[in-house]
Amino acid sequence: MPGFGTLINVTAIIVGGLAGLLFGNKLKDHYRETLMNGIGIATLMLGAGGVMRGMLVFKDGALETQGTMMLIISLALGAIAGEWLQIEEHIEQFGDWLKKKTGSEKDGGFVHAFLTASLTVCIGAMAVVGSVEDGTRFDPSILEAKAVLDFVIVMVMAASMGKGAIFSFVPVGIFQGTITLIAFFIGGNIPADALNHLSYVGSALIFCVGTNLVWGRKIRVGNLLPSLIFAMLWGLLPL
Repeated sequence: MPGFGTLINVTAIIVGGLAGLLFGNKLKDHYRETLMNGIGIATLMLGAGGVMRGMLVFKDGALETQGTMMLIISLALGAIAGEWLQIEEHIEQFGDWLKKKTGSEKDGGFVHAFLTASLTVCIGAMAVVGSVEDGTRFDPSILEAKAVLDFVIVMVMAASMGKGAIFSFVPVGIFQGTITLIAFFIGGNIPADALNHLSYVGSALIFCVGTNLVWGRKIRVGNLLPSLIFAMLWGLLPL
């Protein structure tokens, strides 16, 4: 059935987060700090790998770059739109609401953990392509593979950053479920270029998440999320 892959993904995040929270409660602060740096470096490498895969092409015996103009324009327009809409502020407000509803007012890192984990597991090719496959072909295999990765990622984040990471299952369920529904109703008519561009720009945003994890919060990644829409629109244009 459509949506089964997202259901598995959400379950994996919850179980992984609970396991990480149980494990993290036994760790001293310096272990948590090093663990967070480790997941930050891994996130940087995942993002960099995705960007290089989209940017570099082997042509006439040499490596060449492609899609740089699309990347620059998508990020620029996305930044303007995101700052105007104040997306990250709204996500943080939702995180504050969850913090209160779950009785976590004393957890100073709850919102940061929620925001960071949500951006990490929501953005990326597997989330989008997997949801499209689940909606059009009823094939959850990509999301099942993503569920395994997210289990590990959220488990480590929950261990190092706290229970806020567990609640990343909420935006994942909404984001992937919405894409699955759209794909179900419109069929497999999403151009490959649009998905490739989204994956390319999404990888750049994942790299930004890793930057914030390693060097502290310097980039408002939430306010760059509209870049994904502009990247898809670019793929729909007859260029």
